[in-house]
Amino acid sequence: MLDDATITTIADDLARAEAEHTTVPLLTARYPDMTVEDSYAVQNTWRRRGIAAGRRPVGRKIGLTSKVMQAATGITEPDYGAIFADMVFDNGSVIEHGRFSNVRIEVELAFVLREALKGPDVTVFDVLRATDYVVPALEILSSRIEMAGRTIVDTISDNAAMGGMVYGGNPVRVGETDLRWVSALLYRNETIEESGVAAAVLNHPATGVAWLANKLAQHGDTLEPGEIILAGSFTRPVWVEPGDTVLADYRELGTVSCRFV
Repeated sequence: MLDDATITTIADDLARAEAEHTTVPLLTARYPDMTVEDSYAVQNTWRRRGIAAGRRPVGRKIGLTSKVMQAATGITEPDYGAIFADMVFDNGSVIEHGRFSNVRIEVELAFVLREALKGPDVTVFDVLRATDYVVPALEILSSRIEMAGRTIVDTISDNAAMGGMVYGGNPVRVGETDLRWVSALLYRNETIEESGVAAAVLNHPATGVAWLANKLAQHGDTLEPGEIILAGSFTRPVWVEPGDTVLADYRELGTVSCRFV
């Protein structure tokens, strides 16, 4: 376990990288004894500082829940990160590419909670009961740590590479559609780049939310009513550049899109 001073130093380095839109070297190369719990301590320091600075927490993201994402990163266990209100964009938003680093897009479902979910024994059925509605979303990935050779420790410390999210399309109640079979086509500049089905996320996208509630319980935390939970990507990430337009077509759940400038 790293001491508090080292945790603070890492959090400072990542904050500087975020502000300057740069990347820092791999944490695992500099701190080979760093653990998953250390990396959540770094993330928590970042989140506490954000709240102290007046940023409003609105939810969480879950990462690395599907085989395609695990294959893309070489990391085989899920992780989570925090979402602040200033990271959430409306459908069709024009977004400044330069506010992020190593910018990629993922296709996800977002669960908006009506009731709290408190671990440790949350099930998929608890998640479905507690969900107000589910809505299509794009996650904008932003990596403040160099990409090659990253481990779970690096990604967690980096707020699970969360940059922002765009939500849109048609919100649906649980039971109005089979969430396992929600599918999406991801277009970049009118060319299809990726496609996927939501069951790729742990066989049901709600499984990730249950995992998150139980994982948060280990850290003394709870999912609260009204929170937005990004349940994990069911496509590989697609790189985007300034000028790119991205659109995900979720069929009956509508479309969600954004443009980077």
